[in-house]
Amino acid sequence: MHGDAGDNNSASDKVLKKPICASVPMVALTVLMLLTAQAADPGFCRAYAEAAVNQVRGALANPACARGIQGTRWSPEHRVHLDWCLTQPIPTAEAERGARTAYLR
Repeated sequence: MHGDAGDNNSASDKVLKKPICASVPMVALTVLMLLTAQAADPGFCRAYAEAAVNQVRGALANPACARGIQGTRWSPEHRVHLDWCLTQPIPTAEAERGARTAYLR
């Protein structure tokens, strides 16, 4: 009898796993859509990228700052900042701008 009960549980486990496995891609797609929906708009990002390049120029003009800048946060390329911003929610882009501002101070 015990073996029979285990078989029934095993069959029901398989039945439950299929809907769960099928729902994982749907959840991932929903999360991706929510993140995309929250991404900053192009107008905001153009201004963000322009400000970022100006901050980079300011850092490069100051030898004390220039020594410590590295990574894409400090890219002199407008497109790098624009493309990144277009994939981020506004608060994340503002935090990144704030991090550059704090470094420059």
